[in-house]
Amino acid sequence: MKPAPFKYVAATSLEHALSLKAEYGDDARFLAGGQSLIPAMNFRLAKPAVLIDINRMGGLGHIQLKNDGCANVGALTRHRALERHSAIVANFQLIAEALPHIAHPQIRNRGTLGGNLSHADPASELPAIAVALGARFRIQTMSSERWCDARNFFVAALTTDLRADEMLTEVELPLPRPRTGSCFMEIARRRGDFAIVGVAAMVTLQERERDECEDLRLTLCGVGETPIDASPMAASLAGHALTEDAICAIAASVQTMIEPSGSVHATANYQRHIAGVLAVRALRMAHQRARNVR
Repeated sequence: MKPAPFKYVAATSLEHALSLKAEYGDDARFLAGGQSLIPAMNFRLAKPAVLIDINRMGGLGHIQLKNDGCANVGALTRHRALERHSAIVANFQLIAEALPHIAHPQIRNRGTLGGNLSHADPASELPAIAVALGARFRIQTMSSERWCDARNFFVAALTTDLRADEMLTEVELPLPRPRTGSCFMEIARRRGDFAIVGVAAMVTLQERERDECEDLRLTLCGVGETPIDASPMAASLAGHALTEDAICAIAASVQTMIEPSGSVHATANYQRHIAGVLAVRALRMAHQRARNVR
């Protein structure tokens, strides 16, 4: 298995990388960790004419918690750096629980946050996590920049809102509100395999001593061409207690709304069933954790 011929350029700075992308457009791909791109090239599923290596340019591997209630993470941040960062682990339970499910330690040592999100694999955990957290993406060109909400970034399988001359350079993660509990669960054939179904849940309760929901977010991976945001299915629960009956009703609604395609590893009906089971378990755990927040 060998890739099709391509031109290799090692970018020395962000400006250099963006100038190359402006020059070559859709014919160029960025090489960061390469954990998804290189196998696709070897199978000739991807045939970029130009490969822009951005590993040496520096400046996009930062993790910063800011005073405005957000964390800013550079696109070149390795999965392993996120997994070991004490502030990320302490403040973003969804990320901390999801990262160990991503492939294996050797791959997490090289894979990057920006590369994972830009690849937009429907079975990938981090796109669904980004949507659940309400993340925003900083996108740059040679002459401009814009911000895109995570829920609008993923267009189709392996397709994003990025234009031919753009690069995802930073991810902004809002810190969860007080009395928020989170949970991520997935089913895969083996540890490190792509998820057959993955579910991310966040439950925010009202002021202390009350059990009514203030906000509820629920996203899924592996059951559609993009991360599935099922949060609107639970919007009516605002101001009401999250009872067991309510949780089961949300899970049933999720099973109705999704349209999994099935695969050689799982039928569509099996995926739909597992999505409901995991939705119940994740919501139940997130609710319990929210009640235990001090």
